[in-house]
Amino acid sequence: MNTLETFYKSRLPHYTPIGGTFFVTFRIHNALPLSVMQALQWEYQREIERIRKTSLGAQARRALIAKARYAYFKQYDDRLDNRKSDRCFFSDPALCASLADHLHTFDDDLYELKAYCIMPNHAHLLLSLGNQLADHHHFLLDEDELVSSYQPLHRIMQRVKGASARFLNQELGRTGTFWQKDSYDHYVRNAKAYENILYYILRNPEKAGLVGDWRNYRFTYHA
Repeated sequence: MNTLETFYKSRLPHYTPIGGTFFVTFRIHNALPLSVMQALQWEYQREIERIRKTSLGAQARRALIAKARYAYFKQYDDRLDNRKSDRCFFSDPALCASLADHLHTFDDDLYELKAYCIMPNHAHLLLSLGNQLADHHHFLLDEDELVSSYQPLHRIMQRVKGASARFLNQELGRTGTFWQKDSYDHYVRNAKAYENILYYILRNPEKAGLVGDWRNYRFTYHA
């Protein structure tokens, strides 16, 4: 019998509770050199192992692990923001518009789209899967119904990236891999974290020096 997936592992472990809200960052293939990503991941994994070996209590360890994960993401995103290469396909507004339209096609179906920002070589999403827990009449589904219908985050991202890769490549007149296979995702645990992440997404173009005021950046959205 199939079971609901709450955890998966690619290059790094991912915790994705049923019906959760998630912050996702995905990038164009080879937007960062493999050596850079490997160094960041190795440093992150080494820090996690160090934390786990301490004599601290479980709650203190979880707090340190969360802090290490944020530090990993910050270094990762800073490098994407500062990376100038031929992989900055979303410097083209037409391509940004195509991806934005695609993200909206799944809204209120696979997820509730809360926010996004499309940067030159990557994109940030804030989305909730809570809408999948109920039917069209807003009645909660039972476990058997969820098992047969629920789409976990990594499956959703496969659909988002798979379909968009085809038409984005077509618009660019190119072939080959468009998106990097792995994505960064983070489970949003509370209202404070949600507000911090929303603020980060919307202000990313300003932080990266693309605009003086984030409100002037065309390819950000929040519900």
